[in-house]
Amino acid sequence: MESIAQGFIQAFRLILHLDAELFGIILLSLKVSGLALMTATLFGIPFGSLIGLRKFPGRSLVISGLNTFMGLPPVVVGLFVYLILSRKGPMGFLGLLYTPSAMVIAQTILALPIVAALCHSAIVDVQPVIRQAARTLGATPLQVTATVIAEARYGILSAVIAAFGRVMAEVGAILIVGGNIAGYTRVMTTTIALETDKGNFELALALGIILLVISFGINTALHVFQRKGIRGVKQWG
Repeated sequence: MESIAQGFIQAFRLILHLDAELFGIILLSLKVSGLALMTATLFGIPFGSLIGLRKFPGRSLVISGLNTFMGLPPVVVGLFVYLILSRKGPMGFLGLLYTPSAMVIAQTILALPIVAALCHSAIVDVQPVIRQAARTLGATPLQVTATVIAEARYGILSAVIAAFGRVMAEVGAILIVGGNIAGYTRVMTTTIALETDKGNFELALALGIILLVISFGINTALHVFQRKGIRGVKQWG
């Protein structure tokens, strides 16, 4: 019990003293996850909006596929990206394996279905009366689309926040494609796993505390946006 207490004391000391190694790992984690989230958002929101606003052949199949990919096992994604980026893979010539770029690719694959699927759900949940009112006021199809997306903004933001929470907590895929190289591809989750195995609980606990704080912030923001979205639906109901 005393060793556990001592571990927490040392962990808080690392945080308060702004330990260079600790904050280097945190910054790399935020950079990798942030780039992955930006890429997933850039492609996920338009795609989710398209399937939410338009009917086309195979739409149900696409929606089912997105819902399935939301639960992709991270290690499977890591294995897929590894095979693609390995020397004998189709993109091996790029030399991206065991780099932060490979980690961004893996996290983007995990985040994209979440953003697209939840964005689609947010748009589908918009009350039909909003579209009807926009058309009655003489809005063009493009203006109607913009109105619906604006009304679904809280749900779309919730989708982005949920995806960020997924990639920040990811360990399996980035461990496979990143290699957990000190000072280069070592992020919070992979460092916690490594340092725990080594018995270096101070750094693992410090990173765990930071990760919990980030997770709490993500979940709080998600809860706030979801409540605003529900409130907006009730006002139109």
